[in-house]
Amino acid sequence: MYGMNPELTMAEVYHYQAMMHDHQDAHHALCVLANHQGKVDSTLMELWEEKENQLLGIDLERFWQVTLRVIREELCGHEGFRAKIANYSKSPESAVLLTGLITYLVSIVSVPINPAIATIVIIYILKIGLNIFCEYTDELETDKPKPV
Repeated sequence: MYGMNPELTMAEVYHYQAMMHDHQDAHHALCVLANHQGKVDSTLMELWEEKENQLLGIDLERFWQVTLRVIREELCGHEGFRAKIANYSKSPESAVLLTGLITYLVSIVSVPINPAIATIVIIYILKIGLNIFCEYTDELETDKPKPV
């Protein structure tokens, strides 16, 4: 698979499903993630197509790379987001804090995402860590040859 393996274990998926069972959008996103066997990239693509009510017409690898780039550009320098991630990491069993992170992400990015898409993004960032997410996805961009 390309880039950093965008996958959660089924145990992780079930953990978040149980934690977010009262939150409709998050629970729906996690059910889609379970249907995709924890694969974040294909889950995001399905949720995006569902949101737009049409197929994207882009291959999965390209979709994942573009998604990483856009999210990195929006989040990695955002101190408020970093503070919310740090706050959540102190109480990782708090559905309230996780819901707050999801809602905050929807409100700060310029890309029109919904809470289901934001749920998957947040869970992926929590899995690998914000610093690794920012540094690794930054490397993906800087390692690519620049068009002439």
